[in-house]
Amino acid sequence: MHGSPHIVSDVMTHTVAAIGRNATFKEIVRMMHDWKVSALPVLEGEGRVVGVVSEADLLPKEEFRDSDPDRRTQLRRLSDLAKAGAVTAGELMSSPALTVQADTTLAQAARTLARARVKRLPVVDELGMLQGIVSRADLLKVFLRDDEDIAEEVRREVVSYLFPAPASAVRVAVREGVVKLGGRMRDTSLVPVAARLIRAVEGVVDVEFDLSEHAPAAARGTLQ
Repeated sequence: MHGSPHIVSDVMTHTVAAIGRNATFKEIVRMMHDWKVSALPVLEGEGRVVGVVSEADLLPKEEFRDSDPDRRTQLRRLSDLAKAGAVTAGELMSSPALTVQADTTLAQAARTLARARVKRLPVVDELGMLQGIVSRADLLKVFLRDDEDIAEEVRREVVSYLFPAPASAVRVAVREGVVKLGGRMRDTSLVPVAARLIRAVEGVVDVEFDLSEHAPAAARGTLQ
């Protein structure tokens, strides 16, 4: 991975298994098995995403196979009972589909996944046409970034602005995604700001500071 991926298009999967509204229950199960996925976008027309069928949409058919739910369960699980009797993607799918666009930031995509409690999201263009799929695993790809790439970005985008030389002489080291800043910092009041900015760099796991080296005497007045 080169550079820092900041948007969904940097990490999404472009080859996507998808189905139409009329796909049968068994066709859906077979495609999920063959593609090793837990959800499939449902398309219509030239590829517009109109819904998503997930394993959760399929399970009610097995759950209620040999049961006779009481009235309370029927009222509480009305949607699931309807899906238990469904036979096509159009009947099973969750609609409208929860989607993201390719220029969505990775942080925004991660929040959407977490809040919706889903494992993957279709990626669409402005017209709702399928472009790819982004999963939890895709978003974690940023943590495969090389330590030296992270260090270089921290030096360029954070340290050079907050702790410019010659007043400061800050060292940046990264190990397994953990960034450690040490050396001479003219204004240590900027440490919380630096920590926040560094954590925003893609691939950073944590931030540590070594403040054992104090600012020079001439600069100490600015630290009080």
